[in-house]
Amino acid sequence: MKIHTQDHADFALLADKLGHVRVAMLTRRSPAGELFSHPMTPLEMDRHGTFWFFVSRDTQHVQDVEAASLSFSDESRSDYVSISGSCELLVDPERAQQLWSPMARPWFPEGPLSPHLALLRFVPHSAEYWDSPGGKVVQLLALGASIAAGRPLGLGEHGRIEGLSAGAPA
Repeated sequence: MKIHTQDHADFALLADKLGHVRVAMLTRRSPAGELFSHPMTPLEMDRHGTFWFFVSRDTQHVQDVEAASLSFSDESRSDYVSISGSCELLVDPERAQQLWSPMARPWFPEGPLSPHLALLRFVPHSAEYWDSPGGKVVQLLALGASIAAGRPLGLGEHGRIEGLSAGAPA
């Protein structure tokens, strides 16, 4: 995923945690009220914190999506991020051309002007993140110390960020 320098400090924090993640899980609610998650490859986090994805216009899981969430997991760095937001389906050949990568060709053989290609624009509203310091050994030691002390010690950071959509203009 290409990550631009962020205009907002909260988005910069998220960008730092997401720099190594290649796949996000997009969760949305179906018309029947069920939750569904799908793996998606984020193409870009633009300077306003908006995430961009290629999708097929014919794919049911992106039809009529308003409220959704993205989940990212980087186990090697012990970084986990969950982002709530809204998304919309766009047909924008110029923007598709800017985001195009040969890696998308198996799904869109006609290239960025494929008649089935659409963009999914995800605008974050709030986020939560969790991270743990060091590697597995440090985490194991922190867990042991926490058990011995009867309270969390050095297990990492958890934070919540609100009001993100203000940083992502339409």
